[in-house]
Amino acid sequence: MGTRFFGIIPARYASTRFPGKPLALLNGLPMIQHVCEHVAASSLDGYAVATDDERIAQCVRSFGGNVVMTSPSHPSGTDRCGEAARLLKLTDDDVVVNIQGDEPFISIGEISLLTSLFKDPQVQIATLVKPIEEEALIQDPNKVKVVTTTSGKALYFSRLPIPFVRDEQCKKPTYLQHLGIYAYRNKTLQKLIQLSPSALESSEKLEQLRWLENGFDIYTGTCHYEGIGIDTPEDLQRVQAMLNTHKNNL
Repeated sequence: MGTRFFGIIPARYASTRFPGKPLALLNGLPMIQHVCEHVAASSLDGYAVATDDERIAQCVRSFGGNVVMTSPSHPSGTDRCGEAARLLKLTDDDVVVNIQGDEPFISIGEISLLTSLFKDPQVQIATLVKPIEEEALIQDPNKVKVVTTTSGKALYFSRLPIPFVRDEQCKKPTYLQHLGIYAYRNKTLQKLIQLSPSALESSEKLEQLRWLENGFDIYTGTCHYEGIGIDTPEDLQRVQAMLNTHKNNL
């Protein structure tokens, strides 16, 4: 059997900023259902929602989605993916695609681009980046920036604008925003979740720095699409208003 690509969607109920977010309705459907439908339409070989909450599990089962129950103690989505991969009995060579459960407009193209990076057998971890030019986004600490080698291997991720331009006479560099979708070969994923928190990770509050600090390479693919993440009830209201406006204009 060749390499399989399996999507895992971590989903928890107890979000600090938006409790019950996966079950919040968008266009009359739970947000987690929007995510699952996009993932099911992609080229992945399968998917499952990984949750610790029976309310989310029941919702996913109600629309025919796949679900796996995981521990409530996981500190991150990566850890939840790691347990789910074990429970699903994925092989070492299978690739786990970690898909955010709060991005109801995840693009099939994003998933295809990410999985295509694994044609290179050296790639153990991959993620996506997007060029940004708007100064406000470059300066926004909520938009994570990344610098890479010429071959697309990540050198560093930061909430600050990197690279720093010391000489304003220099040609302005291309800034890259990190998009929060990852994929890992399962053997590597199981190693990542054994790592202790690192100094760089604690400073920037970015878990991928733990991987870099421990010598793991992260390869990037460049795309020009960014989904709409929903972090708060206000985000949901804004997105719903956008959809209503679009529908009314048809």
